[in-house]
Amino acid sequence: MHPAHFWVRLSHFGSICSSLAPFTHLLVPSPHMGAFSLSWVLSPHFTHSVGATASFWVHFLRSGGFPFPILGAPPPTCLHPPLPALPPRHMDTVVQIVEALEAAEDLSLLELARALGSCSTPGCRAVLGDPPAAPPAVPALSPEQWALLTQLLHPDPTAPERGVVLAPDGSTVALAPLLTGVEVGLRRAAGWSSPMPEPPAALDALYAVTITEALGTAFLLARAHNHSGATLGPDGCWDDVENPQSFTLLGPPSPVPEAIANGALDGVLLGARLAEAPVPLALLLRSYYGTDNGTASGRPLSSYRRRDFGALTGLKKLEEEVVAMLRLLRVLPPTRGLLEDVDEEEEVAIARQAAWDFMETYVECPAIVPRCMWGARPYRGTPRPLSLPLGSVYIHHTFVPSTPCRTFAACTHAMRSMQRFHQDTRGWDDIGYSFVVGSDGYLYQGRGWHWVGAHTRGHNTRGYGVGYVGNFSATLPDPDAIALVRDGLLPCAVRAGRLRHDYTLRGHRQVVNTSCPGDSLFQEIRTWRGFE
Repeated sequence: MHPAHFWVRLSHFGSICSSLAPFTHLLVPSPHMGAFSLSWVLSPHFTHSVGATASFWVHFLRSGGFPFPILGAPPPTCLHPPLPALPPRHMDTVVQIVEALEAAEDLSLLELARALGSCSTPGCRAVLGDPPAAPPAVPALSPEQWALLTQLLHPDPTAPERGVVLAPDGSTVALAPLLTGVEVGLRRAAGWSSPMPEPPAALDALYAVTITEALGTAFLLARAHNHSGATLGPDGCWDDVENPQSFTLLGPPSPVPEAIANGALDGVLLGARLAEAPVPLALLLRSYYGTDNGTASGRPLSSYRRRDFGALTGLKKLEEEVVAMLRLLRVLPPTRGLLEDVDEEEEVAIARQAAWDFMETYVECPAIVPRCMWGARPYRGTPRPLSLPLGSVYIHHTFVPSTPCRTFAACTHAMRSMQRFHQDTRGWDDIGYSFVVGSDGYLYQGRGWHWVGAHTRGHNTRGYGVGYVGNFSATLPDPDAIALVRDGLLPCAVRAGRLRHDYTLRGHRQVVNTSCPGDSLFQEIRTWRGFE
């Protein structure tokens, strides 16, 4: 028998093969000759346009000579052989893709990003225009790189976590707002002005394509549902920080999970930088994010994103930009229904609340690395809940590890080491601290806001234990690490109702016979609010 070609309408298999992918096979029982196999190969980009009951024609290759009975045959079975492994969903991989495209001098990543759907929302398209047509493939990229890129940039409102990558500083970044912000910056450097300088949307394009549409939409949807859903957050965790492939949110999704916020902050910061001094994109990304999965020495610039965005964008500026976006959404056909019964006064109130909540959550308060991201073991036994708000904070240094950790890799290693010591040597249920302070710009969740710790004997139910990684008997933590707790964690805990307004702050040595938190750090905290 010679292979025969014929056409089959794909919708016949839509209810069975609901998840179509390249190299999918159909095992089809035939009353004439038993089971035989049909296969098709689609480019990753083409696959994205395939629905569960897509109505187009696919060319099948059949091994065998009997006619395939579409009607009356037993149902086919959908088989999914393993696909070729994709590169890690890491910012290093994105940089490698950019370098390959820049070397080929053909298409840029920004062109590909918009073609694949990075700017698919009504507001973004109103600002940047309709996207170019997507190519079926890009010769400069390997099939695996192209497959990954299409997955990262193809929009899926129901699963925003699919468009994210792990950055070397341990944060997770959504590519779409990052790249649209970069595009605005490069356009401005080339002389492009804002596309809509007049009402109803006298807006700043840099904020419009990165954050204000998602932020305004989040709060409009919350209003429509009587504020029953989340408007911001959550964070999430990767399956493997060395080879990240799957990212899972830690709670119900919102239109602005933490990865979207990170991508938006970065898009604004890098877009503003490029508007002043354009540089090749690969160079920009490498200098901002660092390389090598956090093993390089020193903090990457991305770990300062909250501080730098706060310096660039005040609360009033963000509020004004959300108002401008709401006024644009009011006149766009896909979104005008969300604002039909929203008057101008309520529009301003929505923008004010959205801007305040965003700045509080993603700018004023420090990022806290969740337990799953540093590889925590499970808690032994049943954790005891704290009764909030608490009235005290106890400051520690770890002493061992004695050296401050300044990278994600070093800090996660320190966390795992301390947890092993606390559980295996001291016999505690978990790492003792409520939170641990790295010198990489991040706090690390120990027992967190709600579980009784094991940090300050006799006082664990009364307060949070905050430990600085390092030995601070003779030296101080970095100024940024001091500010992370003094100016970030503590006032944010008060505003969130987790810590009383009249809390007291003490060093470990004041309530237990110990030299902790070291002479230098103890002298420092004596100047902090609440010390007694």
